[in-house]
Amino acid sequence: MIKRKLGVCLAGALLLAAIALTGCGGSGDRAAQNNQPADSEEMIHIVFCHNQPVGSPEDIGAQAMVQKLYDTLGDRVRIELYPAQQMYDMDTQIEKLQLGEIQLTMQPTAAVASVVDDIKVMDLPYLMPADEKQIFDVLDGSLGQEALDRLEQGNLKGLGFWYSGYKLFTTSGKEIHSPADFQGMTMRVLNSPVLKAQYENWGAQPVPTTYTELYSALQNGTVEGQENPVQTIVLNNYQDVQSQMVQAWHSPMHYVLMTNPDWFHSLPANVQEAIAEAEAYGREKAREAYAEQEVGYIEILKNAEGVHYYELTPEEIDVFKAGVQPVYQSQTAGSQWQIDYVKRLQEAFAEE
Repeated sequence: MIKRKLGVCLAGALLLAAIALTGCGGSGDRAAQNNQPADSEEMIHIVFCHNQPVGSPEDIGAQAMVQKLYDTLGDRVRIELYPAQQMYDMDTQIEKLQLGEIQLTMQPTAAVASVVDDIKVMDLPYLMPADEKQIFDVLDGSLGQEALDRLEQGNLKGLGFWYSGYKLFTTSGKEIHSPADFQGMTMRVLNSPVLKAQYENWGAQPVPTTYTELYSALQNGTVEGQENPVQTIVLNNYQDVQSQMVQAWHSPMHYVLMTNPDWFHSLPANVQEAIAEAEAYGREKAREAYAEQEVGYIEILKNAEGVHYYELTPEEIDVFKAGVQPVYQSQTAGSQWQIDYVKRLQEAFAEE
């Protein structure tokens, strides 16, 4: 596997405007150029893997986090950054992090829920407000930290929630204006109990499909539709095999930046602090990149040949909301923490 080069040149003016890190040809494995740290302290080697395409807001944030670590720790650190599942698929990245074979990964909460059931509450439909600032204020605070702390049940340490925007429904031809329109449709989902229950309650047939297989599954009709944020759709060219793009404001895509707790707690306190600060910096840069790129990506979908982009009306959204209320009860049954936490989240968003 070829190592990721930090500051890689990206095609397209939209992406070029968003990336200004170290210039083309610079190495993300900078410390390898100097095999000895600047002082006598042991070299810290970090392998950082994620799933999103090069140039996505998530990847821009990951690059910024890496750069911040180099700026803070200098030659004490050697970092290898692998985007776009260049090293391991989504599930394997989580497993390798648990084993301590990689040190950082960024994964959708829906994928992490297969390891830590409590985190699935972050994907409950219509739990989050459409206002991004409200989401950030709550998830960057004590309530967000409480959910991150639950990840230690799965030998994972959550460092922060990375916002990737609201997911769109996309289909291969059928317009979606009510749950009745989903009847009998096959919809790709991550292997998440919440996402499965969401589509089952709307009458669709959820089909778990890996990220790497999704484009071909849409192309050959194995699944008729899927959900993802706008940048994921455009950067993976799903608009080439999906004609309907529907904003229903049903759920944002949350990624969680995680490390291995044993590895993290073995580090000197100042290095732990540097990693935490770099994560917060990268998280903010990812959000800024999303805000800068979102309108451009929507315009790409609106102008794509044969593609229809539209937003549901408030009245249509109310019908979708009503259709998934049973999901809250079925998915949190048996966990008092989940029941209480969802209620506290709802109260916090109502206060914002």
